[in-house]
Amino acid sequence: MNASVYEFLPVFMVLFPICMSVVVFWVSRYSERWRNGLSIVTTVVTFFAVAAMYPPMIAGEVIAYRIFDILPGLGISVRVDILSFCLALISSLVWMLVSIYSIDYMSHEHGTDRYYPIFIFVLGSCLGIFMAGDFFTLFVFFELMSLLSYVLVIHEETKEALRAGYKYLIMTIIGGLALFFGIVIIFELAGSVSLNEGTLVAIPSTMAFLAFINFLIGFGMKAGMFPLHVWLPDAHPVAPSPASALLSGIMLKTGAYGLLRVTYTVFNIPMIKEARWDIIVIVLAVITILLGSAVALTQEDLKRRLAYSSVGQMGYIILGMFIFTERALIGDIFHIFSHALMKSTLFLAAGAIIWKTGLRNINELSGIGKKMPLTLGAFTLAALAMIGIPPLNGFLSKLYLGLGALEAGAPIYVVVLLVSSLLNGLYYLPIIIGAYFGQDHGEEEDVEETFQFDDTSWGMVIPLCILALFCLVFGLMPGNIFFELSRQAAAFLFTMGTP
Repeated sequence: MNASVYEFLPVFMVLFPICMSVVVFWVSRYSERWRNGLSIVTTVVTFFAVAAMYPPMIAGEVIAYRIFDILPGLGISVRVDILSFCLALISSLVWMLVSIYSIDYMSHEHGTDRYYPIFIFVLGSCLGIFMAGDFFTLFVFFELMSLLSYVLVIHEETKEALRAGYKYLIMTIIGGLALFFGIVIIFELAGSVSLNEGTLVAIPSTMAFLAFINFLIGFGMKAGMFPLHVWLPDAHPVAPSPASALLSGIMLKTGAYGLLRVTYTVFNIPMIKEARWDIIVIVLAVITILLGSAVALTQEDLKRRLAYSSVGQMGYIILGMFIFTERALIGDIFHIFSHALMKSTLFLAAGAIIWKTGLRNINELSGIGKKMPLTLGAFTLAALAMIGIPPLNGFLSKLYLGLGALEAGAPIYVVVLLVSSLLNGLYYLPIIIGAYFGQDHGEEEDVEETFQFDDTSWGMVIPLCILALFCLVFGLMPGNIFFELSRQAAAFLFTMGTP
């Protein structure tokens, strides 16, 4: 491809799903089959368009295109560097597999004519966040994604879903206002909010600190950071499982991405260390890790346990970006990849169990592994990766986080990671052991009538198993493409953050 095509691709990747959401909405009035087919085609085309950016990204190029200006230094623009590409690639990959899974899962659900257009539009909004050329563009897409995700949260329209959606909406408004004020302050201090200019604010001040806190609230809320995580354990369980997989696997990462950009682009490592702002975030990250892991242990609802687990895992990512060593940053970005794969697998497996059996209480899942072997096999692989069992991808990301902490002279963070991994084992292993070795509920003849090998529909099993296999392949495979992307993205960010 020539340079002009690469300049056009970021705009296409953002606008194509957004425009196709309108087409899907219109087509859904006439044909369910065309609606479903167009939804999958949209995500497939988007993924391959993102993947086509690999050559210039791996070569270290940055592609930027300014669409129009609102004020001098403030406008709508796109920009793709290696970090943007990493997040866009894993997002479009997971979205593509979840779109295939959704066809059968949503086949007996109501409101599907609403679900699919929103599902696709949110994909475009997420890509708009990752490929924003400045913080104003990022804010526009961040708000679009946040508000439209509300429709996915309340999709079931039950009392619990509406209550969770209301809490999510309130937190979204608070986070959006905080993010807006942070952007306004930076624009006032630096005269620009562009991501092309390196460090925007290099001197600590009261106003700079106020901007930092506003960014921490705005992005920390979306990332599920304590104490702004309160929406997450309610929203994820009530949403349809494909939406839960994306809420946890991808949309939480928009908050992490924003914090990475703030830390290494708006400010820089020496400034944050000098002002000691990193201590605030590290304390909150450690609390997030331990609280999420500990509370997950007490949950009996399967999806609610997975939701609290996401809180703890996002704590790893927030901690990793503030350890301020390149090795920790490699582990941090690779954990973004890993968590997207692991948690999407777990939520899709939980959805398949609920779709097939109607059971979601962990105590009722005894023996389910004999009835749904592929689904529970995928769940097991992802859960072991979450615990950090080698050679799975979760082990590799935790290893580099730990090595980065030791390099920074902070072995206490390694202790936190080990304690959290122990808690992960305590709340995942009983599910796995009970599923395979527990006593079946119900009579054998009833089982024969209700269950077949395999599990559930192949349209759900195949995407689920592909995601689970990725947890193994991208931990074990020599020349791991995701790890190499993480290494290059960490080097790029570290260079930007240490002027």
